[in-house]
Amino acid sequence: MHEYLVSILIPFKDSEPFFEECIESILGQSYTQWQVLAVNDRSKDQSLARVKAYAKKDPRIKVFENQGKGIIEALRTAYSESNGNLITRMDSDDIMTPNRLRVMVDALRHKGKGHLAVGQVKYFSHRGISNGYKRYEKWINTLIECGTNYSEIYKECVIPSPCWMAFREDLDICGAFDSNRYPEDYDLTFRFYENALQCIPCQQVLHYWRDYDTRTSRTSVHYAQNYFLDIKLHYFLKLDYDRNRPLVVWGAGTKGKDIAKDLRKKNVPFYWLCDNPKKIGKKIYGFPMLHYSELEKLTAPQSIITVANQEAQREIRQYLAHLDQKESRDYFFFC
Repeated sequence: MHEYLVSILIPFKDSEPFFEECIESILGQSYTQWQVLAVNDRSKDQSLARVKAYAKKDPRIKVFENQGKGIIEALRTAYSESNGNLITRMDSDDIMTPNRLRVMVDALRHKGKGHLAVGQVKYFSHRGISNGYKRYEKWINTLIECGTNYSEIYKECVIPSPCWMAFREDLDICGAFDSNRYPEDYDLTFRFYENALQCIPCQQVLHYWRDYDTRTSRTSVHYAQNYFLDIKLHYFLKLDYDRNRPLVVWGAGTKGKDIAKDLRKKNVPFYWLCDNPKKIGKKIYGFPMLHYSELEKLTAPQSIITVANQEAQREIRQYLAHLDQKESRDYFFFC
């Protein structure tokens, strides 16, 4: 049986406390046809020396300096040096389960091109995991188990950034790491969606995701919530918005207002709904706030829902179901 070569792209910066555990988890893989492309993004600690020591012992591990600055440029550098049939990412502070590569390779071998292998994830931390991360873990694993990741793509990033694998040709069709848009993992997820790569369901935890105070997703401005809204609206207008249908925004909280401001800047017309009697009838940014029942007067509307409260979301779903509207066609949750 032909064995695919898997290229594992690992950008790293100041990962010394965790890098050895990461590399050891790769060395312990049951699938052995792999190469590591580790790219140093201006580390100030000893992480570069640590991975170089491994590279001296194992020719499958290759180390490079970032040709630019930041994680996107590091990924480009790693990808340009790779020659695997299959491509995957890895974070330098995380751990692979021993069978992660084998499970993903087998899934892609079985399904073929046009598919994306994903694996369930589990957070771990020396201090315990917050309720927010526990909810995210449960949510994303439920999607991965069924392969229905794109059904909730406008809520959060539905593909775990260090736990996917794709054929090189499919990644190239999606633009690989050419985009400069942050968050880079969410942007690539939208491009997987845009190019209809089908997610292969997975019932196994394949990746241990480390949480700590100085991880990039906690400290970088590129992962702030306003960037998430920007990227959601950008791809919604590009991929799912039907300009022949009236657009509706639900909710006048912070997210609703940010969406409204962006739509106004882009000259996209919309109706603004809420159920707050103190706001109904008033104008915000020049737009009148309407009672949600006004939706029934519109012909085939599309709704962006920015209401975060879980109970309120359930009520909205029930109301829209009563109107025979379907999620991911007629309405989209942005939170």
